[in-house]
Amino acid sequence: MSVSNDRPGRGSGTTAYPSLLPWQVRERRFPPARFGGRGLDPDAVYAYLGRVAGDMASLHAEINRHRQETLRIKVALRRWQSEQARQANGERR
Repeated sequence: MSVSNDRPGRGSGTTAYPSLLPWQVRERRFPPARFGGRGLDPDAVYAYLGRVAGDMASLHAEINRHRQETLRIKVALRRWQSEQARQANGERR
């Protein structure tokens, strides 16, 4: 797998790179450490973790926006239902 996991045309709009998909996180491979070091290249790992954290932050912000919108719709629906019930009760009298 290459160092870049970019997918053209699929960005979150808030970052310079496309959003990550779960399979991309699972299959990501890092180069070995430079200069005969053991393990993975820390710069590559931290850069990737930063990217994953950015995507997660964007997703959580989007989830919160959807929750707020859902709450707004529920409140509006309950208000409308109450108004309809009051009107129906008023017409029966």
